[in-house]
Amino acid sequence: MSNVPKVTCPRTAPVPGGPVGRAVSAAAVDSRTPGLHAATSRRAVAANDRPTISFELFPPRNPDAAPRLWATIRELETVQPDFVSVTYGASGKTRVTTRALVRRLLRETSLNPIAHLTCVGTSREEITTIVGEFLDEGLRSFLALRGDPPTDQSDWEAHPDGLQTAGELVELLREIEAQRCADSPSQAVRARVRPLSVAVAAFPRGNHATGGTRAQDVASLLAKQEAGADFAITQVFFDADDYLGIVAEAREAGVTIPIIPGIIPTTDPARLLRVQELTGVPVPHDLLDLLGSADDDLDRHRRGIRASVDLVNGVLDGGAPGVHLYTFNQHHAALDLLEGAHLDGGARTAPDLASWPQDTAPARSTRD
Repeated sequence: MSNVPKVTCPRTAPVPGGPVGRAVSAAAVDSRTPGLHAATSRRAVAANDRPTISFELFPPRNPDAAPRLWATIRELETVQPDFVSVTYGASGKTRVTTRALVRRLLRETSLNPIAHLTCVGTSREEITTIVGEFLDEGLRSFLALRGDPPTDQSDWEAHPDGLQTAGELVELLREIEAQRCADSPSQAVRARVRPLSVAVAAFPRGNHATGGTRAQDVASLLAKQEAGADFAITQVFFDADDYLGIVAEAREAGVTIPIIPGIIPTTDPARLLRVQELTGVPVPHDLLDLLGSADDDLDRHRRGIRASVDLVNGVLDGGAPGVHLYTFNQHHAALDLLEGAHLDGGARTAPDLASWPQDTAPARSTRD
């Protein structure tokens, strides 16, 4: 029998964190929205106190889209996000491209990728193989989701040999990691250095896909925490009270893991309505009216960024640990939003608040 002592894998990992963003070239700043770069007061926080920032990306749908995606990635990298999540299509339809994007992010960037993983249309054995592929590439973070049914399937159905819930997927991820550590003392040591991190989803207005209420989602979130989840990222919402409400209910129910608000920059009315259709989260009429009354595209962009800055300030002032931005593979609005909320790590000058119309200027955060 080997005399090497058994080393078990740690169950949880710390929430991703990172340093303040580095400076960027003048050319990068000049490519951004005119009028959003004049200096103003900036939130004063120590590097280790900066709220986390992160982005969602999806694999390119065709080879022609890859160069644009990588231009976006390089721009997002300039603010040194704490992590980026990479989506995974229903029934694993983007399995190959998701893995390829994650691999390239690991090898060619300074970014920390989190791979989405779903239960849809996949057996337990297949999920185990997929997870092993990701782990072999060096990935150490997953976002465990039940997943939506394919577009040609109205109702969600579990694979006969698959998983029913995201909580079961979290448990499987922990089991896979534990087995790898048990099989290899070297892997066990590496797991101590870079623990496996598992994120899950939260739904401030309830999960529209399941018809669930917020109270039901809080119960689900507690179950996912007990299964081994490290932190949660919320579905999109448009009112800070929606986020603050689910956090308060979750804490009362015993959920202790960090809950990061997921936010979409509100600059494109058509995209907002599409998100509403997909998620069931209604877009406020006053926001659509605000964007619809803009003089031109630039004015609409500025109005949308102001509204997004207000939302970010609202959740951060309420105690959110950071923000996760749904980019739709575009950097412009996401980085303008971070800049307006003073979350770009000082890499860019702040928006010119004085130049914004008074009826649409964002309220200054109490954290400034």
